[in-house]
Amino acid sequence: MWSLYSIMQYTISPRNRLEVTLRFLATGETYRSLMYQTRIHESTISRIVPEVCSAIIKHLRTNLKPPCTVDEWRNIAKDFNALWNFPHCLGALDDGSYYYNYKGEHIIVLLAMSDAHYRFIYFNLGINGRVSDGGVYQASYLPRAIEKNELHFPNPEALPGRNTKVPYVIVADDAFPLSKHLLSRARRIIENAFGILCNRFRVLLNPINLSAAKVEIVTLACVALHNYLLKDVIVHPDAVAEPLPTNLTKVGIQGGNKSSLEARNIRDEFKAYFNSDQGKVDWQENSIERHNL
Repeated sequence: MWSLYSIMQYTISPRNRLEVTLRFLATGETYRSLMYQTRIHESTISRIVPEVCSAIIKHLRTNLKPPCTVDEWRNIAKDFNALWNFPHCLGALDDGSYYYNYKGEHIIVLLAMSDAHYRFIYFNLGINGRVSDGGVYQASYLPRAIEKNELHFPNPEALPGRNTKVPYVIVADDAFPLSKHLLSRARRIIENAFGILCNRFRVLLNPINLSAAKVEIVTLACVALHNYLLKDVIVHPDAVAEPLPTNLTKVGIQGGNKSSLEARNIRDEFKAYFNSDQGKVDWQENSIERHNL
């Protein structure tokens, strides 16, 4: 037996359903506001949006797949070196949080890692109680996968012009614990990735009045579309001079921040490289002087 919603859904074309969903993601307008623009009742829109977002995730799932081979990681490292003068880098990592309203204020936390072109190559979503007190990073799959080499990182190699072999690394800020694969530099890339994501899909800039499950679906759809739109885009390092604005706020220290002797030695080897004739860039001394003023 046909329900009223089934009849209405049948009469709304797939194109119109996609259009209203993309408008919701791009503007962050309420369902009621979209109702007046599209002449589709808000109750119908409330069903259409999660369904279309789920379809987007399904059909763009290849854009959510992390690298899984040594060659894929090497290509990412080559791009970081070519675009950002940072060799042996496999990604830039950061996290942020924003609020959604559903029976009171709740927090959704997005931990993500991007490649040199601002595409997300790893992400982890957590909401309130699902976020461990030890930090989003420590509670995620990432540190354990790195430790067990389940991600198939390339083997350690010497930096250009150097002799000491060091592992390939992920860069993050000092909220993340220093480890043999996690260093603190070149964070601007992931900040820009978050900025592009939130400014392109402005639904992430406002409280989202949906259930936790639907917020996750909406967020994943935004990430999938973000990567799809950047799929064949080649980023120029001068294209974004400063981190783009976003309302994602830092979560804070990600668990214990004590570093091992091995991690500090690896960091020092990178430091020596960046201060060598082989690794330094012509603007870094001026940048350091301005920072110390």
